[in-house]
Amino acid sequence: MLQTDFEFTLPKGYLDADGNLHRKGVMRLSRAIDEIVPLRDPRVKSNPAYATVIILSRVITHLGALDEVTPAVVENFFACDLSYLQNFYRQINELEELGSGE
Repeated sequence: MLQTDFEFTLPKGYLDADGNLHRKGVMRLSRAIDEIVPLRDPRVKSNPAYATVIILSRVITHLGALDEVTPAVVENFFACDLSYLQNFYRQINELEELGSGE
């Protein structure tokens, strides 16, 4: 059976407004629509790098005790966590060979 959900642990973690730290999460495999939808977003049209924020908010299904992972949550990730998640996304979606980003 194809594995579609992958657990991860953020290096630093997302610190919410209440001071709670969220580190453990689950990312699902990306579908074509996950990469198409951001192209319609006005934030991406004005800043193409914002597509990463939207894509990650779509494919991260769980993060700690959060109810949902929104673009606003992803915007507030620490830089090292964002980089970690971008690499993790590429690895699970086989956009790069496992272990090649080290």
